[in-house]
Amino acid sequence: MSVDFNVIAQPRETVGKGASRRLRRAGEVPAIVYGGHQEPQMVTVSHNEMLKHLEHEAFYSHVLNLTIGEETSTVVLKDLQRHPAKPFILHVDFQRVTQDEQLRMSVPLHFLNEEECVGVKAGGQIARSLTEVEVSCLPKDLPEFVEVDMAAMEIGAIVHLSELALPAGVELAHAAAGDEVVVAVHAAQGGDADDDASEEGAEEA
Repeated sequence: MSVDFNVIAQPRETVGKGASRRLRRAGEVPAIVYGGHQEPQMVTVSHNEMLKHLEHEAFYSHVLNLTIGEETSTVVLKDLQRHPAKPFILHVDFQRVTQDEQLRMSVPLHFLNEEECVGVKAGGQIARSLTEVEVSCLPKDLPEFVEVDMAAMEIGAIVHLSELALPAGVELAHAAAGDEVVVAVHAAQGGDADDDASEEGAEEA
């Protein structure tokens, strides 16, 4: 993990919809920190600070440093509630992590070499079924993303979850749910079959 994210939070005492609205008007976002064999703690974080962090894809799948007063703990972002129509963050959930305990997180998939894909060069089309995958690992092994190299995929080729190249110490968290399709290369619609039909029609004419 090459990037460090530091989040500053303040403890909060008040709860409820009215208190949350007042916090948001003041530029703060209500949040909660839980897990790590400790009691949940209500906090607030700066809305502008969160927006800046969220510009980085890695923030969503990274171990973060959360400072509350004098204490700093390691956490991950577990949930984020946004306003349905406005660019506002309504609430944030952080989960404390323990270095020797497995962590379940969703990490994004990065599809590499799409333009160089053998199937694409032959006229095929890429169909992505998943954009992220849930993994289980120790915090130190948490990847920011999982790569899917598509360079050698031909038309008709399919990559399943079980075929992903995961970093050392990382396992699929939901492998038992079934070996889902991650990405496939399909023949383009209106391809060879239509060309053959057009040729036959031309010959008849």
